[in-house]
Amino acid sequence: MRRHRLALIGLGMAVTPHAKSLLDLQDRVEVAGAYSPTAARRGAFAARFPFPPADDLDAILADTSIDAVAILTPPNTHLDLVRRAAAAGKHILLEKPLEISLDRAEALVAACREAGVTLGVMLQHRFRPAGRTLAAELASGTLGRMVGCSTSIRLWRPQSYYDEPGRGTRARDGGGVLLTQGIHTLDLMLSLAGPVEEVTGFATTTPVHRMETEDLVCAAMRYVNGAIGTIDATTAAYPGFPERITFICERATAILAGTELTIQRQDGETTRIEADSTPGGTGADPMAFPHDYHRALIGDFLDAIDEGRPAAVDGAAALGVHRLIEALLETAATGRPVRLR
Repeated sequence: MRRHRLALIGLGMAVTPHAKSLLDLQDRVEVAGAYSPTAARRGAFAARFPFPPADDLDAILADTSIDAVAILTPPNTHLDLVRRAAAAGKHILLEKPLEISLDRAEALVAACREAGVTLGVMLQHRFRPAGRTLAAELASGTLGRMVGCSTSIRLWRPQSYYDEPGRGTRARDGGGVLLTQGIHTLDLMLSLAGPVEEVTGFATTTPVHRMETEDLVCAAMRYVNGAIGTIDATTAAYPGFPERITFICERATAILAGTELTIQRQDGETTRIEADSTPGGTGADPMAFPHDYHRALIGDFLDAIDEGRPAAVDGAAALGVHRLIEALLETAATGRPVRLR
């Protein structure tokens, strides 16, 4: 395998687990530059990580020795940056969400497809060992047909989190708890349970927060395979709790609670994977989680480039959760059930 040259674009809050992962993967990838338009951010990043700072985005895109970029900027900047990087022939690792609206997300994915570059999206919950174990169990058929799947995302963010300029706004972030926090767990849910056919529900901004977008959502849904379930998601549940996905199957019940998995079979057998020791970013510090799953996803992204295949979490996969989130917000706004397109 050749060693790739990659540039980081954006050095904000999301960069730390990426940078730690790239240090672990330095036998496979060289960080050619770490770009921010802000000198203070470049300086703060350089004090923590041994990667060369960069202040010229055009130079990064023009450098043909750089074959990949990791875009870690606010969501409303993604489409323009991805179009520019794809036109320059760079493979793209993109921090979630794809963009601030489904239309812009679809245009972004199309730009990568038309340019023939690999797109990987940082929805790293799919790489947690508990989820991968459950995926194998569901695929094996030993649990029987899934008849119900419900997801609970009860997180906590203090008001100071939303006081940051642009955070929780439609213009910069595109949404609240669903697109910014819940997207990880909802993506994992879809990857395990399959696509959703129809949703109906509610969304609101509670008195707990002063913000533009939703911080509490409750919905019912029907999956394409006929199973039914619910979603409740919030960032107003102090002090924050592990996300929980419950699968009711014909011969067992499986519960993913953060990084913990419990499968209780009707024959009396139990399978358990213990949780990580870290809080998992459920509370006031959204970055309180290990970077192991980032590292695994970045490793798969590099493998996808080398093998000429789509990344495990590519644009098509990410669009699935964006379509679900759009449907949840639409049913809340209209008061009518919404079928997913």
